[in-house]
Amino acid sequence: MPPRSRPRPRTYDPAKVRAALAAQTAALEKVVEGLTDEQLARPTRLGEWTVRELVAHLALQIGWTPRHIGDIPNIPTGKRELSLTEWVSGVVELAPLLDAGTREHAALAFDGGPAQVAAAFAAEADALTALLTAPESADPARRFEIRLGSMTLTDFLVTRLVETVVHADDLADALGLDSFPHDRQAVAAVTRLLADTFADRAPGGAVELRIPPYAVVQAVEGPRHTRGTPPNVVETDPLTWIRLASGRTDWAAAVDAADVAASGERSDLAGLLPVLR
Repeated sequence: MPPRSRPRPRTYDPAKVRAALAAQTAALEKVVEGLTDEQLARPTRLGEWTVRELVAHLALQIGWTPRHIGDIPNIPTGKRELSLTEWVSGVVELAPLLDAGTREHAALAFDGGPAQVAAAFAAEADALTALLTAPESADPARRFEIRLGSMTLTDFLVTRLVETVVHADDLADALGLDSFPHDRQAVAAVTRLLADTFADRAPGGAVELRIPPYAVVQAVEGPRHTRGTPPNVVETDPLTWIRLASGRTDWAAAVDAADVAASGERSDLAGLLPVLR
């Protein structure tokens, strides 16, 4: 029997991506504008970063596209095409550069009081919002080049959704917020991308991963389910999945807290997570 082919990569509607990114950025801006000196100095779950560095990193990521939109070539330059799942898997390679860039950005533009931090963040957010409403952001032929490869502009904007959703959750955790006002479509896109990356990293059909209402994928080597109730099922909510997939939540702790329901002998995913580092 020939090997099972992998599903075609998921595509994302450019208009929905732009709208979701604009809404998620606006939600972040509202939280940042209310930060105090004490809150800016709080530690985060991201190593040595304080809230100040986290906000600087978020600003750097949302401002990257408008800052470099003019770099997008009109003709191919030879860089390999990069899929979204490859970006998720490969971004760990950029961690030292991202850390250094964040610290530099924090020192240059985010070293003042709350009002200065809010103004600096708002400037980056405004630049992104202006781009998202410009005609060039809707052009499906536009490409964006980064160190890892060449992506369509829409796909690159999906990576900004990952940054803003994952790090908004980091910010909520540092501030002790019960929840963050995420945009629903932003959470949906990030949930699906991280589920697809998991299925790509652990191909197979032995486990059905369910993240209602946004994603269902089959993954993990072993007997493939074809009909009836799958023998191995993992089910969780979108934010718990995003935290698991990004290493913010430990698998065993999530299961113990009943945030994850896992049944079947192959349903322990601890050794396969996280997929985003």
